[in-house]
Formats: sequence, structure tokens, C-alpha cells
Amino acid sequence: MARMHTRRRGSSGSDKPAADEPPEWSDVDADAVEDRVVELKEQGYDPSQIGMKLRDEGVQGTPVPDVKLATGKKVTEILEEHDATDELPEDLRNLMERAVRLRDHMEEHPLDASNKRALQNAESKVRRLVSYYRGDVLDEDFTYEHEEVKELLGYDD
Repeated sequence: MARMHTRRRGSSGSDKPAADEPPEWSDVDADAVEDRVVELKEQGYDPSQIGMKLRDEGVQGTPVPDVKLATGKKVTEILEEHDATDELPEDLRNLMERAVRLRDHMEEHPLDASNKRALQNAESKVRRLVSYYRGDVLDEDFTYEHEEVKELLGYDD
């Protein structure tokens, strides 16, 4: 996988094992997994954190190595079914938070060249993701504006 904003070659990523059913030692009921996913979301966890929690802690003491194998649905699909999704996708929210933090840092330290570059890269990724989600998850007229995003994310001045 090549890195997006560097000249270096990317490192190869690992692939998930090709399995079409959960392992025998993880025989958790699909409904119990779904209930636990919704419960963790209500506690404030993001979908990626929910997957790690289920892997590490499990449901009723039994680890769940792969939610999709156990239930036939992704964590985000389960959350959509139970109307427990956020207004912004997790990846977009995280990038926007990073861009806001970098912009605030740049206002205090305008000569910080490396963070200026990091801000440009982060905002570039945000704009790319916004165009990906526009019309589907986001409104058709949504655009990335620093002040609006700051309000949307709940940053207080």
C-alpha cells in the first residue's frame, strides 16, 4: 500500500485470513453480539473501538474475532439497523478533528513549516473523503469549512 503524501514506498499491509465461518471456540449467538455492539456504542465507543473490544473482551466471556463472520453484518451495518450511527463517519470525523487541531496550532505558530504541510495533507484528505461521502452520508451541498467543522465537532473557542 503506497503512502498518499510521501515519496517513500509504503509498507505492505497484512491480509485477514480467508475464513467464511467463525472458529469453533467462538460460538457466540449473533443476537448477543448485536446487543453488545449497540451497548458499546451507547457507552460512546466508535465502530473500530467496538471491534477491538469484542475481540479482546468478547461477549459473555467468549472473544469475537470477527463481527462480520459472527453476525453476517459489519459493525456499522448493525449500528444503522438500530439507529445508533453518528452523523459523520468515523474516518471523516477523525480527519476533521486532526485538521482542526493542526489549524489551531498553525494560528499560534505560523512559522511551523512541518505542521503547515501536515495541515495541507489533512485538509486534502478531508476534501477527498467529503466528495466520497457527499450525497450518500453527507448533504449534497456539504463543503469543508474550518469554522463550520469546528462548530460541527463541538469545539468551543
